[in-house]
Amino acid sequence: MTSSTVMNYDIENDDSFTQPVGRWSVLYYGSGHMLNDITAACWFTYLLLFLTDIGLSPRGAAAVMLSGQIADGFATIFIGELIDRFGHFKIWHGAGSVLVAVSFSSVFGGCMPCRILSTSTLKVETISYCVFAAIFNVGWAATQVAHMSMVNCITLNSTSRVVLTSCRNAFTMVANLSLYAIAFIVFSVSTAKTHADLENQYRWIAYSSIFIGCCFVGIFLSRTEEPRLKMGLRGNSHARISWAYWFKKILYYQVALVYMLTRLVVNVSQAYLAFYVINDLRMGQSAKALVPAIIYICSFIVSILLQEMAWTGQRLKAYYSAGGVLWVFCGAGILILPMNMSAFMYVLAIFVGIANALMMVTGISMQNVLVGEDLSGCAFVCGTLSFLDKMSCGIAVYVLQSYQSKLCRLCFKNTL
Repeated sequence: MTSSTVMNYDIENDDSFTQPVGRWSVLYYGSGHMLNDITAACWFTYLLLFLTDIGLSPRGAAAVMLSGQIADGFATIFIGELIDRFGHFKIWHGAGSVLVAVSFSSVFGGCMPCRILSTSTLKVETISYCVFAAIFNVGWAATQVAHMSMVNCITLNSTSRVVLTSCRNAFTMVANLSLYAIAFIVFSVSTAKTHADLENQYRWIAYSSIFIGCCFVGIFLSRTEEPRLKMGLRGNSHARISWAYWFKKILYYQVALVYMLTRLVVNVSQAYLAFYVINDLRMGQSAKALVPAIIYICSFIVSILLQEMAWTGQRLKAYYSAGGVLWVFCGAGILILPMNMSAFMYVLAIFVGIANALMMVTGISMQNVLVGEDLSGCAFVCGTLSFLDKMSCGIAVYVLQSYQSKLCRLCFKNTL
């Protein structure tokens, strides 16, 4: 009997790999993505608003976001391959978290090169924000791929994998709610009368988010063990799975499409929600915190409820389809909602939150079905699917912002 055969036999006969994961282990795992989630919520909700408010053009703001998404997309593939080769999920997670904390404070902390060079031209500002956005997203990618791919190596139990994913999504909602609570307090307490006041508002939001996220990262790193399944595979001669193996599977393309579209819907809607409630519905400033907060409260509740279910492939597809149909109806409602019925947006936010949770939990869990017991390719799968997510979101936002920039120019010409 070869060493790889012995290793596989030990895994198959070790009940700990197929038994349900304990509640505390699930909670400790779920807390590990809080820094990424709270900074991502700030990124997608307030970055475009922040950049345009401080003077960048809509296209320049979109270029900043696109540079970050491109860096993130390519980093996920590269980092996923390195994790599959060398393991050490927690080291990658910790290093990425440090990079996220440092670079994110620089994105919302003002234009550092502008202060060094004693200049504040739009070109220098745009380049500066693009660079720090790219650095932030490389760190974000390292943390995301390490944390997401850990699920498959923590347990072989299919229901526990969904529970871990659901808990991760629940903490995403906690992160988002924390951000909007901070934003609500900041926007309510302080008034931005000058350019400096505006920057300080966003700086307080960013720094508070980083502090909260780092606290949870510390809990995750101190209480979560390196997955034993991955450690066991390190000595396996069959540990490396070629990229071609995944590209030959039809299920890979199906899951990739589902994951990309899910992220596209959730992230792009989040990026433009603040613009929509303020510019289109003419709601109060507090609405840009309250509407997203309602969405994430509902998503959090649904994510918790989904943890209590036994999961199969058919049930995953059924719940995902239900979330997709619900989002279609919500999207149609948002599209036709008149300004004089803006209060109805709070009702729509409830159903958007439910749809988001159904789609995110089941969509990400389909990755675990795809990986199965092919653990040596789990990080590559997460990395490539995240690449599609980042590129599609970045391009979509850039196109939408460019379109908005053209509309602004047309409106300006019409007023002359």
